[in-house]
Amino acid sequence: MALNSPGLGLYGQIVIGPPGSGKSTYCAAMQEFLSELGRKVVVVNLDPANTELPYTCDVDLRDLITLDDVMQALDLGPNGGLIYCMEYLYVNRQWLTDHLRRLRNESAKTYLIFDCPGQVELYCNNTAFRKFLAFLTHVPYTTPAEQASKDLPQLPAGLGLRLTAVHLVDSHYCTDAGKFISVLLTSLIAMLQLGLPHVNVLSKVDLVELYGPLPFNLDFFTEVLNLSHLVERLEDDPFFAKYKKLNQALADLVQDASLISFQVLSAQDRVLLQKVMQCVDKGNGYVFGTDEQRTLQSMLSCAAGVEFSNDLVCMAQERYTSKPRSHT
Repeated sequence: MALNSPGLGLYGQIVIGPPGSGKSTYCAAMQEFLSELGRKVVVVNLDPANTELPYTCDVDLRDLITLDDVMQALDLGPNGGLIYCMEYLYVNRQWLTDHLRRLRNESAKTYLIFDCPGQVELYCNNTAFRKFLAFLTHVPYTTPAEQASKDLPQLPAGLGLRLTAVHLVDSHYCTDAGKFISVLLTSLIAMLQLGLPHVNVLSKVDLVELYGPLPFNLDFFTEVLNLSHLVERLEDDPFFAKYKKLNQALADLVQDASLISFQVLSAQDRVLLQKVMQCVDKGNGYVFGTDEQRTLQSMLSCAAGVEFSNDLVCMAQERYTSKPRSHT
């Protein structure tokens, strides 16, 4: 795609999620995995507070603005400072545009991974990040009259990137019914707020039982099955028992939407990485060539026959958890 055509036409993923969910680790693992498949992967750090990057970073927001500088200069806290940084990035989006155009000039097959901050309010109830995503994904459009005008700013209306949002959540929340209902609400709000193809991921599945055994099998959580069973478990806690109707209403809201399901992931498990990659590619429309397919088959020959999500969840259940449990 020529640069004077609408948008840059690059594919990629926006990696979001709460603090500690493993976003940077995921970016590093996915960068390595996709690079071995032959993709030219570029990771863009959009976290102005991330000082230790486990991956090769080609574009770093900290070169434009840092959270420490904002907090000191404007006397803001961490949350307010991050929101300011996102607004500053949007106002100065020409900076990112120049970097992405350079990468597009170097290779039309550049694949982008955006490592985002961990503050949930950016994805759930703040407009700054949503405006920024709209700029990344919308294809610019101008009328013939506007094209003929010499007064138009050079900044494009949008970059036309083809992105999928990857929402990571620490899988240990599955061991706590109240926390998992909160995770479901957060995931649903983020999906509706951002308006992108969306892949929800339970990360660190290899550590899922670090804080206690799972009350149900993994597929109960990945497929978001009958949430009434979770609400019933909350009744065992005197604090939550008095909020039974509220908890049931929240569970019904999530279940009635029928939008949420999860993939499971351990960053060291290439079979699970492959499944997440396939879901992301399906979301943004990326189609890999025959060479990449052959490389993938060679890399994962030991996983032949494991094709479907249910198979992978059962595999993760056997590999990373104790004995299977009933849904009832």
